[in-house]
Amino acid sequence: MIETNVATNLEASEAGGRRVIALWSAPRSRSTAFLRMMMERDDVVTLHEPFSHLSDFGSTDVGDRRIETEKDLIEAIRDFSPGWRVFFKDTTDFYYPGVLEDQRFLKEVQHTFIIRKPAEVIASHYALNPDVTADEIGFRRLYELFEAVRAATGTVPVVIDSDGLLDRPAETVEAYCARVGLTFLPGTLNWSNGTREEWLKAAEWHKDAGESVGFERAARQYEFTVDNHPPLAELHRQQVPYYEELLRHCLPVRTTAVGSPTD
Repeated sequence: MIETNVATNLEASEAGGRRVIALWSAPRSRSTAFLRMMMERDDVVTLHEPFSHLSDFGSTDVGDRRIETEKDLIEAIRDFSPGWRVFFKDTTDFYYPGVLEDQRFLKEVQHTFIIRKPAEVIASHYALNPDVTADEIGFRRLYELFEAVRAATGTVPVVIDSDGLLDRPAETVEAYCARVGLTFLPGTLNWSNGTREEWLKAAEWHKDAGESVGFERAARQYEFTVDNHPPLAELHRQQVPYYEELLRHCLPVRTTAVGSPTD
């Protein structure tokens, strides 16, 4: 089984998909649910927020390596699971100068992006962190990274709208897979609920993903929103221009997809 998957991974990489795929997002943008879907695949290995863990806790683990610098983390991701495709997701509530400065890393990794409406991000973030700052909301840093990748590669990176994952999950994931060189697997759109070991350091932030079994729209009522809280309204004003620029580049999806989540 492993030998077959290694061969499949190498063939996929040669067919156009880069060996390492990154998904970047502002916090609270449903990126953990996307990672949870990727964990259902047997043709990739996954890493959960290695850069933000390094920034937040001072170290992170990649396989059996303990990493304490951004430079070493980039090298560890390059070396992680030879012969396999690697998928990692991370959030831009922290700043990653090493990523922005490493032209090789910007070029050789398939950097992709997921976005969510800033009003929803801000209300969700504020409920968990009332001291949140504009930088921690993350859209400016997300756009800066998007522009760095575009400048380094000469191409527009893949951007998906998380609303599409809820409204048209099969079509959105199929379009994403086509762009990054993965086979679309409808069965991965559903999974068993439960908190993953990788999420325990920040379990409160991943509670919704742990309770999910697929891409579902859950009703949320927040006491404070951009409509009733002036400081949050100001945060929203600052974030919207970056979000709108990224939204312009969102990946188009087909009206219907091949297969369905129950196939």
